[in-house]
Amino acid sequence: MTDSNGSAEPEVEVIHSAEDITARIEALAQEVTARKLERPLVVAILKGSFVFAADLIRALYRAGLKPEVDFLTLSSYRKSRTSSGKVEILRDLDLGVEGRNVILIDDVLDSGRTLVFAKDLIAARGANAILTCVLIDKKVPRAVDVTADFSAFECDDEFVVGYGMDAAHRYRELPFVGRVTKE
Repeated sequence: MTDSNGSAEPEVEVIHSAEDITARIEALAQEVTARKLERPLVVAILKGSFVFAADLIRALYRAGLKPEVDFLTLSSYRKSRTSSGKVEILRDLDLGVEGRNVILIDDVLDSGRTLVFAKDLIAARGANAILTCVLIDKKVPRAVDVTADFSAFECDDEFVVGYGMDAAHRYRELPFVGRVTKE
């Protein structure tokens, strides 16, 4: 298959289908809601978690939780497939977190640097409690000591795309999680 420029389109193998993701998100929402958090604030780490966060926030609502929502844009990858090891704030929160119960949502937990950076930032600003929820928990050695409180799926050490996650700004639109098999 070729794209509009005559180049061969990359192939992406489905790892987690849209249907599997939907079912898992509904279950995650029940798990999070069971914690009975008062004044919850969902903080989605952008850009990769935006699709997951949107679907999870709606599932939380259906499960009876009505969180406020804010966004934090962090980057350790830029256009690379490997982390630079340095996390940068590209867009900070608008809402205050002091005294709040925060549900921090990220797309992938691998090295752990981004999640720890975000947790430390929010803790330093006075959050009451911080729970972490990730779409993909990679079973890899972490650069820092962190474990997600909630995760939708586990995967081996492979680069995944789709469902909001990208490779150099491509594949975010895919309704599933997959791996690029041919570029």
